[in-house]
Amino acid sequence: MNTSTLAIKVSGISKSYGSVKALDNISLDVRRGEIFGLIGPDGAGKTTLFKILVTLLNADSGLAQVDGLDVQKDYKKIRSRVGYMPGKFSLYPDLTIRENMEFFASLFGVTVEQNYDLVAPIYSQIEKFSNRRAGRLSGGMKQKLALSCALIHKPSVLFLDEPTTGVDAVSRSEFWDMLFNLKEQGLSILVSTPYMDEASRCDRIALINNGHVLDIDTPQNMVDNYDAPLYGVKCDNMYEMLKKLRKVESIANCYTTGEYHHIVASKEFDVERLIQDLTDNGLKNIELKAVIPDIEDVFIKLLSNEQQ
Repeated sequence: MNTSTLAIKVSGISKSYGSVKALDNISLDVRRGEIFGLIGPDGAGKTTLFKILVTLLNADSGLAQVDGLDVQKDYKKIRSRVGYMPGKFSLYPDLTIRENMEFFASLFGVTVEQNYDLVAPIYSQIEKFSNRRAGRLSGGMKQKLALSCALIHKPSVLFLDEPTTGVDAVSRSEFWDMLFNLKEQGLSILVSTPYMDEASRCDRIALINNGHVLDIDTPQNMVDNYDAPLYGVKCDNMYEMLKKLRKVESIANCYTTGEYHHIVASKEFDVERLIQDLTDNGLKNIELKAVIPDIEDVFIKLLSNEQQ
């Protein structure tokens, strides 16, 4: 792909902390004007990659570009062009909302008034509390303030490292609505999250675990390419059922998600025979149905394939 169409280009990036390999030959591209999700559990390497891309950390090997600039050679230029919202709230708790905004604007030689139009849809929701200290804000309000501060210098690329961790479901939904509005204004966004349900909100995603990428595609393509029969099953004694299911040869994998156990079946799987076997083993009120996979199912299947 022409690099002019890319907001971020990562080629063979690796990073170790002593004997721990945080990133292992990672490669991915983020197109201009898209929301790209980095999806994976804690410890997958998401934050390490973010720190490399925003020039806070050097990789051991590999190359990376942000907005067409090399992360090592052009780090000063990159810092003026990116917005970064780290996973942990990092604003000044003793400063008020307004003081935090003014401070971060001054770091980039701008004023809040200059770029107010960009942050207005977000900042206006907390502006009436502008004299409240940041340390006294709720999780959702801290989130909006941190995003406003990351945007106040009008960046071209926005990095959001697990921005919805620790906030309620309503605030999470509102936050994603804000990201869609920013995308419509032409901003390129790289967002990481451990929440699999947020993957479907991205244009494309990379599933990452233990420092390497499992797959990159649109969320819908990943689901459409799921190539095994998948069933959901529940009964009165879920723990006993799980133990029994994991001993069935025609079941490739079985794991719990919500109120069901999900069964990844092989070609030899026989639904009626399984129900009869479970009934013969004393399990009652068995419900078994075919289910449509989601990103969590895709992720678990990729992990299982990798371990075989």
